[in-house]
Amino acid sequence: MNEQSENKQAASRSRFSGRLGYVLSVAGSAVGLGNIWRFPYLAAKYGGGMFLLVYLILMVTFGYVLIVSETALGRMTRKSPAGAFCTFGKGLPYQFGGWINAVVPMMIVPYYSVIGGWVLKYLFEYIRGSASILADENYFTEFIASSGSVEFWFVLFSALVFFVILAGVKRGVERVSKVMMPMLVILAVFVTIYSVTRPGALEGVKYFLIPNFETFSWMTIVAAMGQMFYSLSIAMGILYTYGSYIGKDVDIEKSTKQVEFFDTAIALLAGLMIIPAVFAFSGGDMNALQAGPSLTFITLPKIFASMGIGTVVGIAFFLMFFFAAITSAISLMETSVSSFEDELHWSRPKCCLLMAVVTFVIGTASSLGYGAWDFVKIFGMAFLDFFDFLTNSVMMPLAAFSTCILIVRVVGFQKLDAEVECSSAFCRKGLYHFFMKYLSAVCIAVILISSVANVLGIITL
Repeated sequence: MNEQSENKQAASRSRFSGRLGYVLSVAGSAVGLGNIWRFPYLAAKYGGGMFLLVYLILMVTFGYVLIVSETALGRMTRKSPAGAFCTFGKGLPYQFGGWINAVVPMMIVPYYSVIGGWVLKYLFEYIRGSASILADENYFTEFIASSGSVEFWFVLFSALVFFVILAGVKRGVERVSKVMMPMLVILAVFVTIYSVTRPGALEGVKYFLIPNFETFSWMTIVAAMGQMFYSLSIAMGILYTYGSYIGKDVDIEKSTKQVEFFDTAIALLAGLMIIPAVFAFSGGDMNALQAGPSLTFITLPKIFASMGIGTVVGIAFFLMFFFAAITSAISLMETSVSSFEDELHWSRPKCCLLMAVVTFVIGTASSLGYGAWDFVKIFGMAFLDFFDFLTNSVMMPLAAFSTCILIVRVVGFQKLDAEVECSSAFCRKGLYHFFMKYLSAVCIAVILISSVANVLGIITL
């Protein structure tokens, strides 16, 4: 593509209406399944308040650095990740760095939509008044093994996401984010207040909020670092794409602070929603607190069923969970469609159709992996678990490492600083330079090595 056509494409590129739309859309991508189900059980497993403290420190340092980097590169190039990397060079390293950032969301959104379908199914059942049925110990296991039902809810959730994406950036992504994110916060506050006022819940609040340095370990840092990576939508191509949709007048640093605040607030509310309630219900049983994702679909329905207004709380919780899941899925899908638009130069509907095919194929394998295709395992994992491992534990660290190398070795701090400072004071510039030069690559290596070692059984996270 020649320079004139590139300038024409950049000028016609979709835009957010302003900083609010951008911040809420990025917050929508960051606030997802990782905040609602992953953060609470990791916090419970790795020391409660100690984990929370380490997570907050990492988020305002390492997380800040990567958010600013990806957003600035997106705005600088006016392209999604594959095009952004190739703006600075045409060789294999640039293509690898760009495409691994672009492919990550394409692989995540199908299995993410399967889980979104689970959430939608539970919301539907709570609205029907089936709280007691959902509280059955075997309900969730039997549901995910019922291939036809799981596939139906996966397709329905995916269809809702595609409807928003087809509407475009302003009328679809931004409009949905502006409605759903405030509603998500209101619902989260409601469930949190109800949870922390249960008899016996105060001990759970103390465990979650007050650091106990006796519980600190190296694995606390590793787990918090991995959660920060997963939670902030880093290395998924989303921040490149959304950065390319904002104007030079949008304050990148201020917007990043607001995203950090929003993400932290929801993570805190998620912890206060779940940990005190489980603490009160189980009498502080750490096995119940550390139940992993099953905490959301098995343990919590039991707790809701034991409450006086359990059905109402269940509806509020899974409606909030649905908002979190669908706003993140929209961001992943938008990034994928944008990459196809940039690289294939196809129309938006045609690119949406291509992503529909990708989503259906990978998503169907994921939805049937616990049922009809349960006999198929990859490294001992069902399809959904394998795709989750491949993207989160291998591809995302490699994508983030590529971004760090691009800035340090190719773009340079002078250009990056200029891009941020055209609309921002860049108050944390010194911290940014220090982390990017000396610590980012080390942190990424820790995430990659520890995640792979965990899957291989060398260490336990």
